[in-house]
Amino acid sequence: MSRAHATNFDDRRKHPQRPYGIAEPFPLAYVLKMASLRDDFLRYVSQTSPAPMGVEVARSRGCVVTDTGGREYLDLLSGIGVTGIGHTHPAVVRAVQTQAEQYLHAMVYGEYIQQPQVDLARRLAELTPGELSVTYFTNSGTEAVEGALKTARKYTGRSGFVSFAGSFHGDTFGSVSVGGNPVYRDPFEPLLPHTTFLPFNDRPALDAIDGTVAAVIIEPIQGEGGVRIPDEDYLPALRRRCSEVGALLIFDEVITGFGRTGRLFAGEHWQVTPDILVVAKALGGGMPLGAFISTPQIMETLSHDPALAHVTTFGGHPVCCAAGLAALDVLLRDGLVQQAQDRGAEFCRRLETLVETGRCTAVRGRGLLIGLDFTSPQLTQQFVQDCFAQGLVLGWTLHEDTVVRLAPPLVISSQEIERAVSVMQRVLERL
Repeated sequence: MSRAHATNFDDRRKHPQRPYGIAEPFPLAYVLKMASLRDDFLRYVSQTSPAPMGVEVARSRGCVVTDTGGREYLDLLSGIGVTGIGHTHPAVVRAVQTQAEQYLHAMVYGEYIQQPQVDLARRLAELTPGELSVTYFTNSGTEAVEGALKTARKYTGRSGFVSFAGSFHGDTFGSVSVGGNPVYRDPFEPLLPHTTFLPFNDRPALDAIDGTVAAVIIEPIQGEGGVRIPDEDYLPALRRRCSEVGALLIFDEVITGFGRTGRLFAGEHWQVTPDILVVAKALGGGMPLGAFISTPQIMETLSHDPALAHVTTFGGHPVCCAAGLAALDVLLRDGLVQQAQDRGAEFCRRLETLVETGRCTAVRGRGLLIGLDFTSPQLTQQFVQDCFAQGLVLGWTLHEDTVVRLAPPLVISSQEIERAVSVMQRVLERL
């Protein structure tokens, strides 16, 4: 999750504008309650940044998060890629309620037959490319990356990994080990040995992938690296190189999966099928759920020598799988993959007007994964903070401090796009 977009609670006092006509001043009882909850949040909840955003959430629907004072925020990050079909979709809520009344946790993963797991795994097998048909469910994307790395080592009998500069794959030790920013690796050294980092989108550099490599892990489009889209021939060349040397190719589609880029999976833009596909975030429809998906031959390696070679207690929780299946049904039924492509093109066209200001220098994207380039880190930060004060939730990326990333729910409307761009234009005019 991106920490860099955070802004300070007290920033609102510097920006008296009230998004969407919320009346002030707030009642004294509300102010006291807010202060107490804020104090408890800072005292008892572990902080991930020195300046949390601090929205006290009351409810969320569609593309909007509403705080306890009635102030609305247009969420252009989808809770960092999670709410692809929109916040609190009724179909997901019904699925959660129905499953919760039947059973919650019954047994650790892979022991009992639980229908929500089986139904979702079968549906994924129908949709994933090539022979990717066996799913291992986890609680999150970083856990799915861990499982994919372990599976690759065990299947190939090799120890090496290759990743790419600017990549982000999670925050556990294995995931950090293949993360492409030293700022987030160095404090936790020593990490996994035998990990090589190559420049992203550099075809000649792929020659460094050799017979010692168990797996190459890559985001088809880098998210935290600044919404970096590779050249048309790059991922096909990577696929060929991995096949030549016997290394497994892992696509980390935690951000890009489930319609985000205008295809069900981003690899489809280049017609490249990985050996292992990692997904999470939008998979659960708002509930915690991740997975890595591969061929029967590769996944079979986890069941022997030893048995239980990779286990999880809560991965594939039946309530989360029920939510995931409902979310997937909505995504396909409502044509949200095509809508992401259409709305993304519309959003990019409108955002081009920001380039005319001279402070936003470029707009790029695939579907509803969009990057805005700015001229300096200071300007980028101020833009994000001022937009937040005006009711827009967006953020700059962990590994590129002059790039603002937009990844709104796929259900965003033309009216919400227009509102967002209008706010951004006003903010830039005042900077």
